[in-house]
Amino acid sequence: MGAQESLPGPGSVPEMHHYYSKFMRECPSGQLSLHEFKKLLGLQGLDPQGDLYIKRVFDIFDLNQDGFIDFLEFIAAINLVIRGKIDQKLKWYFKLYDADGNGCIDKKELLSIFTAIQAINGHTDMSAEEFTSMVFQKIDVNNDGELTLEEFISGVERDEDLMDLITKSFDLSNVLKVIQTGRRNSI
Repeated sequence: MGAQESLPGPGSVPEMHHYYSKFMRECPSGQLSLHEFKKLLGLQGLDPQGDLYIKRVFDIFDLNQDGFIDFLEFIAAINLVIRGKIDQKLKWYFKLYDADGNGCIDKKELLSIFTAIQAINGHTDMSAEEFTSMVFQKIDVNNDGELTLEEFISGVERDEDLMDLITKSFDLSNVLKVIQTGRRNSI
């Protein structure tokens, strides 16, 4: 599938072994629970907002919704974060925001997830309220106070600043760095 596939990455066999041995070392049962996921990322003891966000990320990675992330789900998540095309990532972000799963994002959902992300990342140039207003102002074309997946993707793809902001705010590569280097917190 093009020159891109020849890059060493999560798709290559040695890389797969690397992730597999790391995954099995961190998670001998082969099933990563939410508790283990937080421990692996050093994210225990977050405030309720932060906890909510990590649970949403976990639930989206848990493709079969059995309450665990298995190795295949883990690799799918890594592939998305490292090599996903921008529209795949935007679909993923949309899923993350759409807390009630009704196919639309409203202001409350966007506000709560952005607040949760701020609780984890800590750095941002604008408040969650400002962020939410700006997003809706820019991409809610029919002004109904809700964003559909189409509105979200085309709106973000159309606006470079917004794309940049969303990509930076929701960048999961820090999460991946932890997984790759296997941070162990001494308690």
